[in-house]
Amino acid sequence: MSLVEALTTHLDVPDVHEIDVYERLGGYRAARKALLEMTPEQVLGELEASGLRGRGGAGFSMGKKASFIPKGTMDKYLCCNADESEPGTFKDRLILQRKPHLLIEGCIIASIAAGANKGFIYMRGEYELQARIVERAIAQAYERGYLGRNILGSGHDFDLVLHRGQGAYICGEETALLDSLEGKRGNPRLKPPFPANQGLYRGPTLINNVETLSCTPLIIDRGADWFRSLGSEQSTGPKLVSVSGNVRRPGNYEIELGTPVREIIYDIAGGPWPGSEVKCFFPGGSSAAVLGPEHLDLPYTFEAMQQAGSMLGSGAIIVVDDTQPIVPLALRLAEFYRHESCGKCVPCREGTSWTVKLLARIERGEATPMDLDLLASIQENIIGNCLCVLGDSMAVPVSSLLRRFRAEFEEHIERARAQRERELAAAAERETGLAVLAAGSASVAGAGGD
Repeated sequence: MSLVEALTTHLDVPDVHEIDVYERLGGYRAARKALLEMTPEQVLGELEASGLRGRGGAGFSMGKKASFIPKGTMDKYLCCNADESEPGTFKDRLILQRKPHLLIEGCIIASIAAGANKGFIYMRGEYELQARIVERAIAQAYERGYLGRNILGSGHDFDLVLHRGQGAYICGEETALLDSLEGKRGNPRLKPPFPANQGLYRGPTLINNVETLSCTPLIIDRGADWFRSLGSEQSTGPKLVSVSGNVRRPGNYEIELGTPVREIIYDIAGGPWPGSEVKCFFPGGSSAAVLGPEHLDLPYTFEAMQQAGSMLGSGAIIVVDDTQPIVPLALRLAEFYRHESCGKCVPCREGTSWTVKLLARIERGEATPMDLDLLASIQENIIGNCLCVLGDSMAVPVSSLLRRFRAEFEEHIERARAQRERELAAAAERETGLAVLAAGSASVAGAGGD
C-alpha cells in the first residue's frame, strides 16, 4: 500500500480547473450517468455499498447519512462543509483550487441521492483565491446545463451557491455552519433534532465535507466494488492526508486507507530530519489524541486509530520530533481553542480559559505538581459535557499529552521554577546593588556639601 491516484488524477494538467479541460478528461461523466441512467435509489444504494465514510472528521457512513433524509416533496438542502479550519489540515484546499468541478459534480450526485434541490458550499473566509476559482466553476457548470432547472433533461432541479464564512473555526461544526448560512452568529445547536430532519431553514439537510463529496463521482463512474477494493473492510477507498510538522517533505498525499503510519511519515513524507526521531504524532489534526512511536506500524484506518485511543479525523498527520518541548506545544494548542470557542456553553468557555491559565503558569515557572492534577481534572470535566465538540477538541489532545508526557511536565515545572528563582534572585541583587549605589551617591553628595 502506498500512494494512489483517484482524487488527484490529472491534478497537474494545466487549467484542469476549467470546465473544458475537466470535461475532456472525463469530467461530469458520472453526473450524466447518475442523472440519466440511474434512479435516485440506485445512486444512494451505490454510495452505501461503497462504504464511503465522512472525510471531515466523524467518519460516519455518507450513504447512510443521505438515507436519513426524509422522502417526499419539500425543500431539501445539501451543504458542503468547506470550512477547513482544523490546524494541520489543508487537503480540501487542494481540491477547491485545482479540481473545483470534481466537487461540483459530487454535489450534483449527492443531491440526487438525498433528493435535495438547493445546495451551498460553505467556504472558510481565508480561502479568497479558492473562492474565486469555485465561483467561476459554478458559473461554468450553469452555462453547460449541469446546474439549475431540469438538469440535462433529467427532471432533477439543483441550484448551487458559494457562501463564504468569516473565519470562525466553530463554523466547521455542522449546526454552527447552518446558523451562519442563515445569517446568524455561528453557534452550535442542541441536537436532536439532527440536520437530516431539521437543518437549514428547518428543512431536511445533508451536510458533507469537500473530500467526501468529491469521492462520489469516482464511485458512480467506477462502481462501489472498485471503491471497496481499496482500503480495509471498514475503511474503504483512497484518502487525502495532510502531513505537516517535523518532516522533510510536508504536503498533501493520496494514499490507500490501511497504509501503515510509518510508511506515510517516513517513506512518503521523508520522516524527521537526521538526528531526530518521532516523539509523538497527531493522527487526525490537532483535535486528535496524540499517539507515540509504538503506534507507527498501525494501519491508517478509522478503526485502528480509534482502537489506539485517537481518531483518523480529517486526515491531518502532525509529526512532533524529539527536539520539541511538550509544554509550549500544549499551551499553543489550548490558546487556539480558547480563542475559537464561541462561549455558548460553560464547560468549553471556562475550561479552555482555565487550561490556558494553568499551562501558562507551568511555562512561567509558577506551578507545582498539584497543578497537573488540576489540569487533568479540568480536561475530564470538559470531555463529553459541551454543546459541541470544540471543547473536546482541546481537552482530548491536552489530556493525552499530559498522560503520555507527565514526567516531562514535572521536569518542566522544576526547571522553569528554578529558572524563575534565579531570575528573581538576580533581580533582587540588582535592586540591592542599585540601592547601595544610590546610598553611596547620596553620601558623597552630602560630603561635598560640607
